[in-house]
Amino acid sequence: SVLAFKIRRRKMIFGKFKAKKVENYNICSPIKGNVIDITKTNDPLFKEEALGKGVGIIAEENTLVSPVNGVIKTFFPTKHAIGITTDDGVDILIHVGIDTVELNGQYFESYVKQGDKVKKGDRLMKVDFKSIEKANYDITTLIICTNSQNYQSISIDKEKETMIIKK
Repeated sequence: SVLAFKIRRRKMIFGKFKAKKVENYNICSPIKGNVIDITKTNDPLFKEEALGKGVGIIAEENTLVSPVNGVIKTFFPTKHAIGITTDDGVDILIHVGIDTVELNGQYFESYVKQGDKVKKGDRLMKVDFKSIEKANYDITTLIICTNSQNYQSISIDKEKETMIIKK
């Protein structure tokens, strides 16, 4: 599945601002699965969009890949969450499962570390979702734009599995 971001950008030419054509970010989902509205997830913090707008994904495989080109800005020691800043300044949080911080890294195997540069499709981590589910945790993976406030609007097109960000 693909999440696409649209960002309207301005380019300075000869001292004047000229509107540049709206660009699409084709941000691939970090994991294959069923995309759901974030307000339908079971975590109150994410459900209320307190950290930003985004989507939830019910995973159908175990390997997470980078949805963007950027830098790993945050990688929690518990391996349940990764923050990536894209080359264009969009901040993305990938949060694996709900309350999985309590697992203290169990069932997570990381392939990257904080500070690493990543490209779209690079492996980030392997997650044993079956074991996490057996331990009675919700396996919904959340993808959040944590700097949502920097954009005019962020909307979700569920049919196209697309997140549209307008600057």
